[in-house]
Amino acid sequence: MAVTRFTPLSFIIRLVLALVLVFASYNPVEPWSFYHWAIKPLLENINDFTILKGLAGVALLIAWGVFLSATFSSLGLFGTVLVALFFGLGFWWMIDAGWISLERPNTLNWLVLIALSLVLAAGVSWSHIRRRLTGQIDVDETED
Repeated sequence: MAVTRFTPLSFIIRLVLALVLVFASYNPVEPWSFYHWAIKPLLENINDFTILKGLAGVALLIAWGVFLSATFSSLGLFGTVLVALFFGLGFWWMIDAGWISLERPNTLNWLVLIALSLVLAAGVSWSHIRRRLTGQIDVDETED
């Protein structure tokens, strides 16, 4: 029997998974991302390709496909843009209030990556949240 209860912990788990995906793909801390480990060296020297880097790249592409597909399936393009605006404006408000300083060079990069992770977490969680709020269930339509 499937677990139908969605709790704050359920959202936190999805957020952690989204953070891992986003920060494994790219983050400003060199060399701790796929970009710094595989893409950047490959752009400098085509012979730097290895099977392990290829497998890691395909695994990341699969994970991005799952997260993006679930996000666009549950929120749609308009909803995804609204959620991105919500988190982006929330960070802008924190910067404007002086809670976050852009004095350090990578601060904006970190904020964008965190906002992207929050959008993905909201997208993969939205069907559950909507069911809890409205009692309506999202069902994927399939043709026989």
